[in-house]
Amino acid sequence: MKAARIGLTTLLLLTPGFAATAHAQAAAVEAAAETADRAAVIADGIEYLRTAGQAADGTFTIQAGPGLTALALTALLRNDVPLDDPMVVKGFKALEGFVKPDGGIYGNGRIKNYETCVAILAFTEANADKRYDKIIADANKFVRGLQYGVAAGQEDQSNVWYGGVGYGGPERPDLSNTSYLIDALKAVDAPDDDEAIQRALVFVSRCQNLKSEYNETEFAGKVNDGGFFYVIPTEKVDPSEDESYTADGGLRSYGSMTYAGFKSLVYAGLTKEDPRVKAALEWIGKNYSVTENPGQGSAGLYYYYNTFGSALDAANLDAVVDAAGKSHDWRADLTAALAKQQNDDGSWANANRQWFENDKNLATSFALLALSHCNDETK
Repeated sequence: MKAARIGLTTLLLLTPGFAATAHAQAAAVEAAAETADRAAVIADGIEYLRTAGQAADGTFTIQAGPGLTALALTALLRNDVPLDDPMVVKGFKALEGFVKPDGGIYGNGRIKNYETCVAILAFTEANADKRYDKIIADANKFVRGLQYGVAAGQEDQSNVWYGGVGYGGPERPDLSNTSYLIDALKAVDAPDDDEAIQRALVFVSRCQNLKSEYNETEFAGKVNDGGFFYVIPTEKVDPSEDESYTADGGLRSYGSMTYAGFKSLVYAGLTKEDPRVKAALEWIGKNYSVTENPGQGSAGLYYYYNTFGSALDAANLDAVVDAAGKSHDWRADLTAALAKQQNDDGSWANANRQWFENDKNLATSFALLALSHCNDETK
């Protein structure tokens, strides 16, 4: 395809009488070809899920629980696979089987917050005709009840875990699960000033390497680069034995968490004037990458791509200026990176097995979710 584009561009430039319009026409051809490339990459990913990813019962990698099925369904719908597509119909029938009497949507309960939150994303994408109103309402109530600061005896905001949520609920919250909670709340149309979102904002702000009135934890000023980290430890750790720490006991910022944190700030209604947003954007510019998860390398790369795309899209940013002052069309960069990494069968997979991204269904779902933010109509 690249050779064809170059040939047509050359022809336009060499034809008499076309000098005034050659560049405009060539640009139009290039843009159309890039759109076709993106569409083809997405189509191949969808075809992989259809022909090789989905099990006979409608699930995707069910040994990992229903969360991966929910991610796959959300990715399919966000890339315009119709709700009556047999793959989608089977998938939602399977996902409905995990709805619990308590309103949660989960498997064995070990990661019930994560699974319910991503299921909310799927069901809201499929709810134009209100068919899933009750499931969504019950799940919304369920995840709100898991937040640290809601359960009895946890209302003290001086507790560094206040407002966060973990995989299974209020025990040891983390930024990833808290970000998924905020995503789910926004999916059910919770306003920026929703009590649960604002409670979560307290925790999110404390996961940012930024000394401010919003973060006075012991870690706040040790790195102070505006990036975000995963958890707020409450036990002493020897920094020399844990690479997530700096020598002086600070917590290193990294890409996927910074984009998750940044998106959470946006969803909580903060503007570009807020110091937390300013600091996060500065970190993003200094660490711009579509080849690695900054600070983590290849670990969690496809999760990073999803948080990267969804955060920048949520913030309505069309470009990121890097540390050298170069402006990047992040949608084009992300699309190109994912096209390059796509396997011949249409799937994606991470050679780094950390966080289960060697599983093709997971990596492919994350890749398609990321690509859903790269379509021209999202601009």
